[in-house]
Amino acid sequence: METLIMHELPEFKAADLTRHTSDLFDAAIRSPIAITKHRKPKFVLMSMDQYQQLARGATQQAHMVDEMPEDLKALMIEGLERDLTQSDD
Repeated sequence: METLIMHELPEFKAADLTRHTSDLFDAAIRSPIAITKHRKPKFVLMSMDQYQQLARGATQQAHMVDEMPEDLKALMIEGLERDLTQSDD
């Protein structure tokens, strides 16, 4: 069985599911959250979009800038320049 690395997730008590449902849903829309039972994470709640990405096996990659493929480097520079131009307005 594959071991998954668990990142720090915001935690909510199982009782919050009934007492503060909208708070949990608001948090889970932003990022996955852990639902705890007896102070231990037992479940994860996430948006459907996040689940579908996970189920599809999202193929995100990380690159060092100096090792980045030229086409990705050009896209990154274009996006940064656009952001800088927009922030000057």
